[in-house]
Amino acid sequence: MSEHVEWSEAESSAPSAPAAVTPADAADAARLVAFGLQPKLQPARDQEYTELLRRYRDDPAFARLADAVATGLGLVVLEVSPRAGMAVTAAEDSVFAVRMGDYARRTAADSGDRFLHGLAHLAVAALAFPRPEDLADDTYIGRLTVNGVDAFVRQACRRLEERAEELGENTDPATDAPGLEAAWRIWARRSATGATKDARRPAASTTGIVAKALTFLTDSGFLQRTGDDGGGTYRTTARYQLQVRDMAGSAAMAELLELGVVPVTDGTASLLPAEDTEDLELVADAGLPFHS
Repeated sequence: MSEHVEWSEAESSAPSAPAAVTPADAADAARLVAFGLQPKLQPARDQEYTELLRRYRDDPAFARLADAVATGLGLVVLEVSPRAGMAVTAAEDSVFAVRMGDYARRTAADSGDRFLHGLAHLAVAALAFPRPEDLADDTYIGRLTVNGVDAFVRQACRRLEERAEELGENTDPATDAPGLEAAWRIWARRSATGATKDARRPAASTTGIVAKALTFLTDSGFLQRTGDDGGGTYRTTARYQLQVRDMAGSAAMAELLELGVVPVTDGTASLLPAEDTEDLELVADAGLPFHS
């Protein structure tokens, strides 16, 4: 009898095996990732999304399963919270990755514009979160305008041109060889607004390029349009803040910020004078949130 009791006690003290993952669990995890791939969907407006987020928070096994589903799809989970929902970004080898070259080709036939579109996205990120504390503060909301972003880039262009002249570098490369031009030189030469017969903003103008970038970011759930002033006004979302945090270590973004062209972050086009800093050069083809 005693042997039987000892065996029973040993059996009861053994760790229980983890519950098997059911097809319903896998479906729920995939459903949560699918919600994350709809960046404009607000968790507070969808009960199922809210419940799945709560389950992710309260059930570690389910959280691991959802993370595994995302990883299998080539996605990186940035945050899972009521604030941002399931915020994911595409890894470089993911089928969901958007590449700068593809984006630029859909926008314009000129291959030189690829640099301009990359620079526009880089400038939007830098202007939206100009200080490290802005990027770290979950309550911070960046505000910007189409005209403000263009003015910001042109201010940076002037600063870079001044440095090139100080170093005696060629500031007037051949116009028929855009691949040899730095992105800032192409931008400085391009008309800000251009002209069309019906007064529309040409897509090839720099404000047209900025507007395209901001529209893309809005459609991707990174920005929200708030008005028409300044060519179009926008505010950042939690997802965009997470995206920029993920990319903030890029050399191109650091170099643009270190130029000292400090923007006023209320969405206006006003800029403060640049201070002298070490010589810097923008890295081409480094737009956010793209892979090169």
